[in-house]
Amino acid sequence: MSKTEKLLKRFQSKPKDFTFEEIGATLKSLGYTEVKTGKTSGSRVTFYNKALDDMIKFHKPHPSSVMKQCYLKEIERHLKDKGAIK
Repeated sequence: MSKTEKLLKRFQSKPKDFTFEEIGATLKSLGYTEVKTGKTSGSRVTFYNKALDDMIKFHKPHPSSVMKQCYLKEIERHLKDKGAIK
């Protein structure tokens, strides 16, 4: 099992300590790239997949980098709806 497969499996298990860096790496492995939205975007981040013409937006966690469970569930549902994951 490759490193990206392990990361995707970990994401789908929705661990309580999944970080923003890990979600970024997971999305990048699925063909998404982080879009710089400018100085006024605050903690809002956007990931775009050109092949799917799809955009995922959410708030970057702070002060810690641990993602909220509701974001993980929402991102997983979105990726399943778009066919990016099973």
